[in-house]
Amino acid sequence: MFDHFLIMDAYLPLQAASQTAIPWLSLIVLLPAVGALIMPFLPKEEQKSSNLPRNLALVFLLLDFLLIVGVFWSLFNSNNNQLQLVERLQWLPSIGLEWSLGVDGLSAPLVALSGLITLLSAAASWKVKQKTRLYFALLLIQASAQALVFLSQDFLLFFLAWELELVPVYLLIAIWGGKRRLYAATKFILYTALASLLILISGLALALSDNNFTLNLTELANKSAHGNFGLLCYLGFLVGFGVKLPIFPLHTWLPDAHGEANAPVSMLLAGILLKMGGYALLRFNVQILPESHLILAPALIVIGIVNIIYGALNAFAQDNVKRRIACSSVSHMGFVLLGIGAVNALGISGAMLQMISHGLIAAAMFFITGSFYERTNTLSIPNMGGLAKALPITFALFLTSSLASLALPGMSGFISEITVFLGITSQDGFTSIFRATTILIAAIGLVLTPIYLLSMCRRVFFGPRIPALSMVEEMNARELTISLSLLIPTLVIGFWPRIAINLYETSTNALAESLTSQNLIAMSQSLLIN
Repeated sequence: MFDHFLIMDAYLPLQAASQTAIPWLSLIVLLPAVGALIMPFLPKEEQKSSNLPRNLALVFLLLDFLLIVGVFWSLFNSNNNQLQLVERLQWLPSIGLEWSLGVDGLSAPLVALSGLITLLSAAASWKVKQKTRLYFALLLIQASAQALVFLSQDFLLFFLAWELELVPVYLLIAIWGGKRRLYAATKFILYTALASLLILISGLALALSDNNFTLNLTELANKSAHGNFGLLCYLGFLVGFGVKLPIFPLHTWLPDAHGEANAPVSMLLAGILLKMGGYALLRFNVQILPESHLILAPALIVIGIVNIIYGALNAFAQDNVKRRIACSSVSHMGFVLLGIGAVNALGISGAMLQMISHGLIAAAMFFITGSFYERTNTLSIPNMGGLAKALPITFALFLTSSLASLALPGMSGFISEITVFLGITSQDGFTSIFRATTILIAAIGLVLTPIYLLSMCRRVFFGPRIPALSMVEEMNARELTISLSLLIPTLVIGFWPRIAINLYETSTNALAESLTSQNLIAMSQSLLIN
């Protein structure tokens, strides 16, 4: 589907731009873990008689988020596409494992997003009373693991962090989930753990591909992974990371996990975990295996289209509010695949903005859903109705988040999705027929999204009034603050997208330029002639 293949000999990766005497990134990663280590030493009776575990978690997560904002605001240079704040420490030299951290435009906004949503998910866990020390310790461990995934510059360290974050999510679903929580948690861990084997095999295969064994991501990108070997590694990463994204047909764990998880855990799943899959595709499939990416980019776009349409159609079949939102997440993450597959600056920029935008919007939708679940004790759409009069503020916030999800102009979702479309249409490497077909089919998803979201709003808030639900209480100040903390950024980005784009644009432009340089075109033409 390309007019010509673009093949490269070796992609020159981002080099370290700066190192600091103070290990700021290590502090960001380890601070929540310190809080988790303190939890077991709290008195057992505190679980029932006070809110000490929750308050301790909130303090550590707030400090960590403020540290992220402070460090990135003062020390991170968004105009530099190289790795910054680099930290390298030999950990286990016998196997080549390093404590190697660094930040660039691909990771900085996602680390900030992770810190915000984890903090808000802890604040959303206000009414958790069962095993609170364990619950909030798991949230803190999750925060450390998430940051480590985005900041790791050593493959084995990245893989350990990738595996570590699975454990808290599994336990959070299995212990504090709904009636079918064990089924949902087991399905989640089986899908993601089996996918991790492919990630490990592909990464080690690259590390061992020549006599220069290395686990450093920058050095891995210098390795020559051509032909079938590169394609096999690419496919291994694609399936491994695609489960987390998730891509069709590896997505079936997601509706079950969301359907059984409580609202704060759903915020983590939708707001952060899915973004790990998109980030890893950019970091490994695009940055380390660019030759294979250029060959398989059209296939990635086809998968993205399937995600968009299938997720939207599947949402119509869901009578559970959270499962319908979960299916919409499958659809929206399809735009991330389209942007990555566009292999140009606009497409990759759109993919990054879609991850940021969807993280905020989906977290808001799941939190607001959880707030009216606490009042109605049901998520069944047919069993709700007429809630707009009883919960006018909740209705206004849920409608706002739904409008953001359907990409209403003025919201962040509109900017991200239109940028992805522009990336596809401006890619001259695709044939005109392929570009037109992609846009037309993906546009069907844009038409379906408002139908299933607005119909859900109508049935829940304006359907036949259920007398038993007429006296429920409205949102309190804490819940309103959490909701606005997620929705206001979507409005700000919608009207002023540069506030988000400036964080990563230099890095995404450099990544795109490496894929479409004149040198690659000349090499591809030479190979075709030969």
